[in-house]
Amino acid sequence: MKKRLIYNTLLLTGVSLYMRTLSLLFQVYVSNKIGASGIGLFTLIISVQALAVTLATSGIRYAVTRLVSEELGMGRPGGVDKVMKSCFSYAAFFSTLALGVLYFGADYIGSVWVRDTRTVLSLKILAFGLPFLSLCSVMGGYFTAVQKVMKYSIVQIFEQLCMIGFTMLLIPGIPEGRLDLACAALVAAAAMADAASCALCFILYRLDKRRFTGPASGAGITSRLMRMASPLALSAYARVSLSTLQHLLVPGGLRKSGISADYALASYGVIQGMVFPVLFFPSAFFLSISELLIPELTEAQVSGNTVKMERIVNRILSLCLNFSIAAAGIIYAFGDELGTSLYSTPEAGRYIKILAPLIVIMYMDTVTDGMLKGLGQQLYAMVINIADAFISVVLVFFLLPIWAIRAYIFIIFLTELFNFSLSILRLSRVVNIKIGFMDFLKPGACVIASISFTLPLMRFIGLHLAPNLLSSSLHIAVCVLLYTVLMRYVFHAKEKIKNPLL
Repeated sequence: MKKRLIYNTLLLTGVSLYMRTLSLLFQVYVSNKIGASGIGLFTLIISVQALAVTLATSGIRYAVTRLVSEELGMGRPGGVDKVMKSCFSYAAFFSTLALGVLYFGADYIGSVWVRDTRTVLSLKILAFGLPFLSLCSVMGGYFTAVQKVMKYSIVQIFEQLCMIGFTMLLIPGIPEGRLDLACAALVAAAAMADAASCALCFILYRLDKRRFTGPASGAGITSRLMRMASPLALSAYARVSLSTLQHLLVPGGLRKSGISADYALASYGVIQGMVFPVLFFPSAFFLSISELLIPELTEAQVSGNTVKMERIVNRILSLCLNFSIAAAGIIYAFGDELGTSLYSTPEAGRYIKILAPLIVIMYMDTVTDGMLKGLGQQLYAMVINIADAFISVVLVFFLLPIWAIRAYIFIIFLTELFNFSLSILRLSRVVNIKIGFMDFLKPGACVIASISFTLPLMRFIGLHLAPNLLSSSLHIAVCVLLYTVLMRYVFHAKEKIKNPLL
């Protein structure tokens, strides 16, 4: 694996962890301001935004990454400018279309789809941020392809800080109980942050792209773009439409089970707005890997380097397995304390523990999906994602009115497992995967041992586990350190004894 990939991975990981920390703390701040019901309402708004963003981007980011990587892999740096011009035009068209649909359809969407008119104002505000998001997707794909993640990382940090700053200016002036205005303030802050970050991103892009001169592709860029983006766009349309429908059905399904409207919205808000940010928090490393792998795998595939493809895929799967098993075990062990210390509610901790085992499946699915796209398997990924979303909608519609929140948790587990199983099966047919039983046993044994040693060790030095953020963080840090030592020096040492050439 190239040193450049390792450097960019570490850089993007550091930035992602920093941003996730800010995001998690910001989520805690917002949840304390607007409550679980407010988080639930805001999550419904975001689910509609996801559909609008999908139309605005229409598969452009991965298409940009793939096309720019192809031009560079074929020794045609001059073709990068042609690719970018076509992609900017593509993004401008679809983002303008999405803006019009969301703005003029906000009343209908809010009253009929979401069934809550408090969302209408927020949806109209969200519409104006779509062009900036779409253009940033184009430039984000470019920076990923040319391995200049530092510049795009600067943009992401800037956007996050703008979002937090604008929110902290707007939220305090909202009257208590006005969830409609609170959500509108949040989306207005997001739209302004998108505009500011897009301006900065464009400046950095213009400065960087000047270095690409020389031979250009003679093939039609537009036709290649459409062939690349169309399956991604169609996949995203279907998958996100079904996902949005699923999210909109959840509160109604919970109400049909006999739960009150406020409690249904609050339960939905706890799982989607509180629990999942905690579960995804450690995933920064592998989300970075999955994105950076696309140009690496594309170049290896274009050049016919099968050995390199297999080495990258197996190394990343092994690392992801080690990391995700550790993350699942540690978050499960300290789930109650995390939920109470972050959100001051034991309900969040209970759901964190229930959903913690899902971390392994979600993280592995994330990197598998990224590698499939890097290997040009986006059509197959499209079919899997659509089937996953369709099954989710059907199960939510029929099971939630009967078993309420238990059905929702079951559906999450079932559909994630379904998606990952089909994705890894497809990857194994493209690349020879060498993952065995010991790859599961080693991290599992190490994380159990590290948790078992951490609690008595911390008690011995006078630091008892308590439901506050400092205590939880210290215990988790010690647990991670012990896990790393066990994985690095115990099992690795045994492997060296068995094979002195290692």
